[in-house]
Amino acid sequence: MPTIDATDARILLALDEDPQSSTMALATRLGLARNTVHARLRRLEDDGALQAHSRRVDAGALGRNLLAFMTLSVSQRESPADTAAALAAIPEVVEVLATTGDADLLARVVAVDTADLYRITELVLAAPGVQRASTSIALADVVPLRVAPLLRERAG
Repeated sequence: MPTIDATDARILLALDEDPQSSTMALATRLGLARNTVHARLRRLEDDGALQAHSRRVDAGALGRNLLAFMTLSVSQRESPADTAAALAAIPEVVEVLATTGDADLLARVVAVDTADLYRITELVLAAPGVQRASTSIALADVVPLRVAPLLRERAG
């Protein structure tokens, strides 16, 4: 993963404040050359520092108002790739992270309601290698996922 420097951070903060900004508008606002902004945004995308735009979509707008986290215990005999592929095939499993501690994986899951969450849990448990799942339902988004404070710190 490449390092984001102060100029990159300023560009990303400006884009965060106005996601519809054109490259030219960003350049003007930040006092940079248009080509500089364009090249840096392209590099950040190519290097994976900028995630997919779909990450910004609120699952609630898609009718999935229930957010849950599942800790999964996975058999060490199964292929991790097969487990990951099976979990990725479940649309409501929106993120899976490998973790340390008692569980092997942490899955972020969205559902319509608890009955739908039960259906999704059955799908997750049917994935190759998944032995156990423990589910916690999120009650409130107390501090939403954010990176802007880190960008402000880097931007100086």
